[in-house]
Amino acid sequence: MSLAIRIVAAWILCLNATLASAAPDRVALVLGNGAYQTIEPLSNTRNDAQAMANTLSSIGFDVTLALDATSTQTFELLDEFAFRAETADLALIYYAGHGVEVQGENFLIPVDANVASNRDVQRQSVSLKQLLSAVERARKMRVVILDSCRNNPLGDLIDLNDTDTKLQPTEDATRGVGGLAPADPDRGTLVAFAAKDGQVALDGSGDNSPYAMALMEKMVVPGLEISLMFRQVRDRVLEITHNLQEPHTYGSLSGVPFYMAGPAKGQADVDNGDALSAWTKIKPDQEQQLLALAELGDTRSMLGLAYMRLNPNEGRFNPKEAVSFLERAAKAGSPEAQFELAKLYERGTGVERDEARALELYQEAADQDFADAINDLGFLHYQGGLGLPADPKRALEYFERAADLRHPQAQFNFAALIDDGLIPTKGPEDAAGYLYEALRSGSSDVLNLLSERPNMFTRQTRRALQGKLKEHGFYAGGLDGEFGAGTKKSIRLAYGLSE
Repeated sequence: MSLAIRIVAAWILCLNATLASAAPDRVALVLGNGAYQTIEPLSNTRNDAQAMANTLSSIGFDVTLALDATSTQTFELLDEFAFRAETADLALIYYAGHGVEVQGENFLIPVDANVASNRDVQRQSVSLKQLLSAVERARKMRVVILDSCRNNPLGDLIDLNDTDTKLQPTEDATRGVGGLAPADPDRGTLVAFAAKDGQVALDGSGDNSPYAMALMEKMVVPGLEISLMFRQVRDRVLEITHNLQEPHTYGSLSGVPFYMAGPAKGQADVDNGDALSAWTKIKPDQEQQLLALAELGDTRSMLGLAYMRLNPNEGRFNPKEAVSFLERAAKAGSPEAQFELAKLYERGTGVERDEARALELYQEAADQDFADAINDLGFLHYQGGLGLPADPKRALEYFERAADLRHPQAQFNFAALIDDGLIPTKGPEDAAGYLYEALRSGSSDVLNLLSERPNMFTRQTRRALQGKLKEHGFYAGGLDGEFGAGTKKSIRLAYGLSE
């Protein structure tokens, strides 16, 4: 099949697919460490973790709870959770326990750690980067919550810039440098700290820490959008602690709204796949809160407000206002706003049509590794859109880049290009790898094509995909390239369906 037919077919499928998909899934890993063997124990962390696990279960999360996990157990739990997270819409990790910063990196200390130097911390502890890695492949949303900024258990004499520094005894081992380093997660991931970087969180005088109490109070409120939820948690902790502790969030979630506890009574559920219609279902009082956050410079609030004004089926339809919100967010560096604004300039919605400005905005978003923009630039370079000359070779570079950023349609497109023999440096194993990753990312297009039209790919690619499915424990049959009942079942399992 020609390059043009394969790419355009995939593009149309991604717009019109109506086939079955996995039910929305939310998974959580809750870790609570308190009974430390060699350093100062914590009194409330186990209580916090147990209560948090119960709270998350009550609002529909599939929760794994681990109390006082050793280093080995923690790494095993993270490996298992990372695999489960791949087919979940939302993956969340909550950690309560000791955490320290060493050389600008955050580490969470297991109960069996025996640390006498910064190097011991780095070797025996779990880094925030490893927690982020465990949630990074969740399909829509990734959240890591650290209620771990409590008093540094390692003493005042620790030199956070020297990995060879030995710890010296101190009479007050629960006091010290305190706090964690600022987090810088990938886009689509939110990291929430119980206290702002460099500050110390309180363990609390009751059964739970102030931060855990505020979280559990707010996350069970139906119809409360997740950004506003964390803002209300911040305000509540400031109130409880008389302004002694200020929680902080880092990173940014996608532009699609999300309710931790589901919609409020009488409120329509949110379709997490359609930001335009989903934001219009936000309650009026929350729109006012979004406006307040937008005034403070929150770009996700600006995006939501723009989406509300781009839905022609709603009374708030006002493309010019939408453009104003998007211009502000784009100027502040939001790649999603740059991408959405590019589409408006391309179509002439709310602004005069301006192909040069649209192309500039697509490129700005792509320069920040925004996969949607990179994938669209691939089509523009292939087809010669927005004044660009047709350049299939350049288009292939964009498709590969978007595929490597786990854009599902780009993964399919690039697998098809490899299968067609158009990427000399890659073969069937590479094509199968991209198809497998697209399945795991929740692409119903790939699920349906591989289930109903597998022969659109060569036998070599189909055999390689069977091998990939076998490698991950989904398939036990022969590698013959024939997609019978066993292979099709394994494809559904890899996608996240039970049958």
